[in-house]
Amino acid sequence: MFAVVALQFGFTLIAILLAGVFVGERGAISAAVGGLAYAVPSFLFAFRLAITAQRSNRPNPFGFFIGEFTKVAATIGLLSIAIKSYPDLHWPSMLIALAVALQAVVLQPLLQKYCFAIWKKS
Repeated sequence: MFAVVALQFGFTLIAILLAGVFVGERGAISAAVGGLAYAVPSFLFAFRLAITAQRSNRPNPFGFFIGEFTKVAATIGLLSIAIKSYPDLHWPSMLIALAVALQAVVLQPLLQKYCFAIWKKS
């Protein structure tokens, strides 16, 4: 789980740098808002899962769904706060960074399979 979160932060950093190059400071801040609005709640959710797993040996599906709901609500809340408090928001940069952070879950198995296989061979 923490590998996916680390990948989300890494992809967010790449999105921030690219938005900064192509759009400027406004784009970099907007990309940071979009990516971090998803990556930070994901980190807190993964941390909560790790703590819960250490305390008990039995999985708790109810706790997982409550945590997932809280993560989604926190993401929506952070995005709403950012939209209201940063009027110069560059929407494409924010949405692209958010989408990239969301896709880290899908890309992590592919990157782990192919990139680590390349690193092991060299």
